[in-house]
Amino acid sequence: MSQEKPDACSQTQSQPQTQSQSGSSSSSAPCSASQSSSGSGTVSSVDTIPVRDLGSIPEEPEPQPWGLLLPMQRGFRAHNCVEDNAWFGRHTKCNYSFDVPILRKSSRFAAYSNKHFRIFREKNIVYVFDNSNNGTFVDGKVIGKGKMLPLANNAVLSLAEERHKVFVFIDLMADEQSNLPKELSEKYMITKKIGVGVCGEVKLAFERATCKKVALKTINKKDFPASVGTATRSAEREIQILQKIDHPCLIKTKDFFQTDDSYYIVLELMEGGELYDRVKSKQQIKEPIAKLYFYQMLKAVEYLHNNGIIHRDLKPENVLLSSHDDVCVIKITDFNQSKILEESALMRTLCGTPTYLAPEVFTDAVTVGYSRAVDAWSLGVILFVCLAGYPPFYPNARIGLSVSDQITQGIYTFIPSKWNGISDDAKDVVKKLLRVDPNARLTIEEALQHPWLMDEAMKEIAEGIMYPKDSRDADATADSGDATVASTGKRSREDKEEQQPTKR
Repeated sequence: MSQEKPDACSQTQSQPQTQSQSGSSSSSAPCSASQSSSGSGTVSSVDTIPVRDLGSIPEEPEPQPWGLLLPMQRGFRAHNCVEDNAWFGRHTKCNYSFDVPILRKSSRFAAYSNKHFRIFREKNIVYVFDNSNNGTFVDGKVIGKGKMLPLANNAVLSLAEERHKVFVFIDLMADEQSNLPKELSEKYMITKKIGVGVCGEVKLAFERATCKKVALKTINKKDFPASVGTATRSAEREIQILQKIDHPCLIKTKDFFQTDDSYYIVLELMEGGELYDRVKSKQQIKEPIAKLYFYQMLKAVEYLHNNGIIHRDLKPENVLLSSHDDVCVIKITDFNQSKILEESALMRTLCGTPTYLAPEVFTDAVTVGYSRAVDAWSLGVILFVCLAGYPPFYPNARIGLSVSDQITQGIYTFIPSKWNGISDDAKDVVKKLLRVDPNARLTIEEALQHPWLMDEAMKEIAEGIMYPKDSRDADATADSGDATVASTGKRSREDKEEQQPTKR
């Protein structure tokens, strides 16, 4: 058995020597070779200048564990999860080795693998990876060799067989989740918060059966006291309808739960984040990519309108991207809020951020109401933001009008430095969507027929990413049905764009 040799440097001890030097006027003066205590012509340790005392060396704080494994069988010990990766098994090189006398005597010892399982943490999500021949189980469910599952707080780990419970995992970073419905907790494992909005927060969750990531949106009923009665009576029925809605550019509602205090909506997860953040990071979306995104938005809203749903809250925060690539599927979310919440409660949430609201929301909502044309206006604002990188309506002391007044009067500015590289057709779509009169505004169907969107190369790309499995027959039938709805009326194009504030 090899033994480690001590470091050679650790065996050498310097022997200080006392030496007086006459004629040295200053301790900081350079020494000559003859003055040096060594014959090499270098200054020895006794000739160096004493350093100032910096006090005691500060100690590094001890790393704090983020998890804890508590033993459930005799012979196993507790383990603090400090590192982000740890192996467990019989091999002595594992971070946690089962190779101890009391376990070696056990009849189960041979059933453990050399590297049985691994616990690791990525982005504050804890996983267990099964590397065993005889199985690793989480709460009675076998993981499968080469596969992994997220590890929830209080999860029980069994080794080799389901009934052989060895550890219970305690997530020291876990949020309090005792108020979640039992059916929700049994089906999904809830982890970190990934978003927050005016109608609730969104958390990352995992479907326990598949380990598939989903998003859990929680809406607190107390935030909408006027809507609780009606909404509670109709929410389940409406969610059932929304679960049947199926379009590649609409977030899929996967599940719905509610308690006396909250609604819990399980949605598919979009890894690319919000369109808002994409615009903010890039400052401007390139026109071909903006067109690709906008075409998908139009198709999604067209589908909603054909199913009798007005979104009412279209904005970049509610447009999600499937990946971080430029060419990707976009999905509109939060289209179900208008179905779950009463109109009065919804209006209170919308008016908090009026940038994307149509003029008639401010002028006609209480009297004559408003129609699906509000969504066309909001899409026009989103397109403006994507192309230019700034909103058309925003607090502006120079104009001297509030945001709501700018909207109701249709006053916005094309800043030349931002718009000079944008095509006239793209500007034309924006202008025709941002018409104050909803009857003069482009409809969704008319927008899809605009020359800017009649880009066959773009549409081929869009269809390819929206329907990647080549199941085009049914989709083509649906698209042909949609085309019959499109209006044949065409409006004349606006005159050449001026560079001054525009009133529409």
